[in-house]
Amino acid sequence: MRRIAVYCAVLLLVAGLSFTGTAKAAAKTFAGSISDSMCGAKHMMPGQSDKDCTLACVKAGSKYVLADASGKVYQLSDQKKPEQFAGQKVKVTGTLKGDMITVTAIDPAK
Repeated sequence: MRRIAVYCAVLLLVAGLSFTGTAKAAAKTFAGSISDSMCGAKHMMPGQSDKDCTLACVKAGSKYVLADASGKVYQLSDQKKPEQFAGQKVKVTGTLKGDMITVTAIDPAK
């Protein structure tokens, strides 16, 4: 009888621990500029604005990214919202996993 009680206690402990790892990450705000995956933090098309370069690179197959002031580049889960902010400084709200931000909002930086 005592073995069953110990077994049940261990089973409940393991089940409880498995739920602690499933908590969602809190949303965070990231500041930087909307760029493209080819250029990253530094645009390479001579004579074009950051916006024009970003839009041209995305049209050619690149993805929208967020490049922060330190040069770190984050992939963005949403590829529609960033278009209106191409080449601009923004604040992206979302959750970070690896180098991917799951975007919940994009707002112009003030």
